[in-house]
Amino acid sequence: MSIDRLLEMANDIAAYFDVERDDAVAIAGIRNHIQRFWEPRMRRKLIEYVARHPAEELTPRARAAVAGLTMPAGREPAGTPAG
Repeated sequence: MSIDRLLEMANDIAAYFDVERDDAVAIAGIRNHIQRFWEPRMRRKLIEYVARHPAEELTPRARAAVAGLTMPAGREPAGTPAG
């Protein structure tokens, strides 16, 4: 899946939480959705992209949610020291 599509999907999830006034609750909801329902390679690709780019395509809530995601097992993100 292209990174553009993953960014769009993350923003779509964030848009669902637009009605939530509390940023922390919305960000947790976005993060939990991505963590639970996206396959590991999709999460890995998004996390790695955001780590290397400013990710201006993401809404602030989506960006904050991605920043809190955990990397799926199997590989460290690019630029992250091992160990």
